[in-house]
Amino acid sequence: MSIELSRRSILKLTGLAGLGAAVTGCSTTPSGAATWSMWSSSPAERKVWDAFSQYVEQQLKVESIPTLTPSSGYPTKLDLQLVSGTAGLVTAVNGLLLQTYGARGAHRPLNDLIAADPDFDLDDFYPAIRKIATFNGQTYGIGFDVAPTVLYYNKTLLQKQGIAPPSPTEPMSWATFRELAIELSGPADQYGFTCAPAIDDLVSWIYSAGGNVMNAEQTVSTLDAPEALQAIQFVVDLFVKDKVTPPITNLVTESALANFLEGNVAFMQNGPWQVVNARKAEFDWDVMVFPAGPAGSLPRVSGSTFAIPSAVEGEELDLAWKLVKTLTSTGALDIYAEAGRNNPARMSSGSAFKPPPDNLGIVQQILAGKVGGGHPFDVTTNWNQVKQLLGQDLPRTFLGQVSVAEVVDGLKPRLDVLMQQHQDNIRQAEARKR
Repeated sequence: MSIELSRRSILKLTGLAGLGAAVTGCSTTPSGAATWSMWSSSPAERKVWDAFSQYVEQQLKVESIPTLTPSSGYPTKLDLQLVSGTAGLVTAVNGLLLQTYGARGAHRPLNDLIAADPDFDLDDFYPAIRKIATFNGQTYGIGFDVAPTVLYYNKTLLQKQGIAPPSPTEPMSWATFRELAIELSGPADQYGFTCAPAIDDLVSWIYSAGGNVMNAEQTVSTLDAPEALQAIQFVVDLFVKDKVTPPITNLVTESALANFLEGNVAFMQNGPWQVVNARKAEFDWDVMVFPAGPAGSLPRVSGSTFAIPSAVEGEELDLAWKLVKTLTSTGALDIYAEAGRNNPARMSSGSAFKPPPDNLGIVQQILAGKVGGGHPFDVTTNWNQVKQLLGQDLPRTFLGQVSVAEVVDGLKPRLDVLMQQHQDNIRQAEARKR
């Protein structure tokens, strides 16, 4: 059953009802145009989306009008567009927020459109992105990228220190990785490792330890379980005890990529989505599989999708579905992959995501289960609130101001409240379907 929501209903669901009067207005978008939104934070990224826009016009024979917004401001802008009725026919949705929008009813499930289209092959998309794009048993987005977190390494720096690069396909143990990071932090202003002091990076270590932020039913937090505590403590020790990371100057704006591009950091934890930006480096670098913890190499697998707002219907819905299919087609994703923007969500487009760097092919091998491993990023319908809560106190452990156990003890009851709120969101979404 489709979900039909009035503009006022969506305002209430998104919690932005008070903003309605401030953002209303008539749209000046030409009728029949293919309108879509995307985040874009660099000239290299904008070039990719310009190429996408040209491809859309060639395929659909209509005007393509993309709205590009810097990554940091995109979620807020998308919220405003959805509640004011000014969103495009198609909107890009980060996998972290897909459940949030699905629970609110802000985007429509796509199962009926997929089932009615014999020319659309959902099986060509990696299983991980299909899982990420699903909420409550329904597909809410079609993926355009998907990738596991990997380790970037500075080949020039390792060669200078006389250290052979570890195997790109056989994960290092945590102990080996720590020893290397310490060894490569010897000279002044040289560091063995960099990552963001935040939950988005910590989860890769937590998964690899056999833990998670929440239990399988997503009813309570398991951040206080031994596996999760072990993982968080390991990473915090790299910062505080072993001092193998660049000094943190600002917990909010700390950038692993900026640290790595300085040329004095041996290893960086990040995703293949940074390949297009890392190619600006003035040194030789490559990627390898994520280190293996007690449960193996299980870094987070992240992905992004294109979705259709619930307010889109009638003839506009037909164009919106054609636009989704075009933006996620092999032809479009080949453009995306060839630019090094990220690994495409379609398996048939994977060969276009190619060197440099030399080892880039391991991304598809990880997703195919041939080397290393991965764990789809588990999130909730209120993940922004979970992330905000974790971002209040957890980063202080990276400064050595408070112990991991103390912080987690304080977070646990508040996380459990958010898990219950998440369950309430699911029940409300199910009730609306009925």
